[in-house]
Amino acid sequence: MDSLGKTRQQIVDAINRALGTDLVKESDLVFPPDSKMGDVSLPCFDLAKVLKKTPGETAQWLKSKLVTEFSSITAAGPYLNFTLDKAALAGELLKEIKKEKEKYGQNTSGKKQKVMIEYSNGNAHKELHVGHLRNICYGDAVNRLLSANGYQAIPVSYINDFGIHVAKTLWALGKFYHGKTDAKNKGAFLGEVYVKGSQESENDEMAKKEINLLMEKIESRKGVEYKSWQNTRKWSIEQFAQIYKQLGVKFKDTFYESEMIDEGRKMVSNLVKAGILKESQGAVIADLEKHSLGVLVFLRSDGTALYPVADLPLAVQKFKKYKLDKSIYVVDVRQGQYLKQLFKVLELMGYKQEMLHLGYEFVKLPSGMMASRTGKVITFETFWEEAYRRASEETKKRHTDWPAKKVEVVAKKILIGAMKFEMTKVSRSAVITFDIEKALRFEGFTAAYIQYTGARIQSILRKAQNMKHEIPNKTQNTKLDHPKEHQLIMKLAKYPEVVKVAGEKYEPSEVAKYLFELAQEFNDYYHEVPILKSEPETRAARLTLVNAVNQVLGNGLNLLGIETMEEM
Repeated sequence: MDSLGKTRQQIVDAINRALGTDLVKESDLVFPPDSKMGDVSLPCFDLAKVLKKTPGETAQWLKSKLVTEFSSITAAGPYLNFTLDKAALAGELLKEIKKEKEKYGQNTSGKKQKVMIEYSNGNAHKELHVGHLRNICYGDAVNRLLSANGYQAIPVSYINDFGIHVAKTLWALGKFYHGKTDAKNKGAFLGEVYVKGSQESENDEMAKKEINLLMEKIESRKGVEYKSWQNTRKWSIEQFAQIYKQLGVKFKDTFYESEMIDEGRKMVSNLVKAGILKESQGAVIADLEKHSLGVLVFLRSDGTALYPVADLPLAVQKFKKYKLDKSIYVVDVRQGQYLKQLFKVLELMGYKQEMLHLGYEFVKLPSGMMASRTGKVITFETFWEEAYRRASEETKKRHTDWPAKKVEVVAKKILIGAMKFEMTKVSRSAVITFDIEKALRFEGFTAAYIQYTGARIQSILRKAQNMKHEIPNKTQNTKLDHPKEHQLIMKLAKYPEVVKVAGEKYEPSEVAKYLFELAQEFNDYYHEVPILKSEPETRAARLTLVNAVNQVLGNGLNLLGIETMEEM
């Protein structure tokens, strides 16, 4: 248990001893909105009902019972507030952070359960755009959070490499590009071709018939159409791999729709025989009306397959191959009803493992919504080029003496940090309006602000080393008596709880908000309190605190997949 957790448990134990029961739990304690009210607080509303007193009377009564155990307790209306021993907490906490290092904040609440998180379900023959970045960045952060909370997290990707969008792309490639390309980035080129195919066929019935016929030929896995599919599919997969590498995102496994569809058709046939699916007007459906989930179509009346034909065997394969306790799907909110239907069919098939849909809202541009088929998107490639240019210019402006290679490395870290932070800093239920210019700013609620704070800390630590001010193994924690220092210590102590809550909610935004607040508190401290110019014992204690802030900032950024910076 972490330092603050132990202290909170001591408070709970003392309260329960006074009550002669185990009514109060650690989760009942809260943090007051203002540190002047105390460090930890117990709301007495529920307890008052049991004791048959008013909440205010309950707080006063408990204070009288606990006065011999704690030196600083106040009853403020219905709240019992505790002010902690600053020196004792600082000593234990800083020692813990120094010992645990990158493991500080992690816990074992997941009990090594196997949890698969499926995200970045890209479409082959389409280009990834800024909207897809939300899925990738959010999914990767949740994967990291699950690991930090003691789960065996298994990140996987599922690529939709069959379907009408593929046929549209190949139709346009043959009709308007004669099946050839001189593009350097062939994956990006396919995105352009898809837009062309969607636009040209939208109101052309003959084109639609040609596209449907092309899809049938691809699914037959024979002929020049299938060969073309194999070749162009490779372009998309290579582009995805390059983007994942740029973002530092790794998957344990990758599944493809084309590898599932045949098994899915067999499964559909067996499920019809078992009575789980049924034929209706020539189609094959799952009638889920009695479960208030409507109807899910597996096969159209013309025999063409819909998404569940591949998704069903995919789910089964995941369960069998990895023996999962839980399967998580990161897919946008529009797929909520569909996934409820799919989960119900799997349940009817006998699969009792927990299945969870983490839906997220859309990403908009300042000019409005994005749509791949109309080309009204910022593609990843376009975004990367423009944002990298801006990040490079800003870096050069700040460091005119830096060599080009150093500028490149720093600019890329700033850019990747900006992308990931913008996609994880708000709740997944909130719509994001993505603005490149705002995302790269060094002030406000941005990754660059937090990274810059880390770089400032690195500068302090380097100066301390150059001045031979080493951080000793033992420091006088009583020297950390400035109010700003206590605020920083309390903030650091709260980090493990933030990680736990963020994991329970599947909300990386909890970590992002915490990091921003920690950076703000440190910068306030830096501007108000002398560190290197203080007397030796105080300086040693403050450098220990600064080093702890540096560690926690790094730990938190790592949960979002963002690198720290030594210089910016």
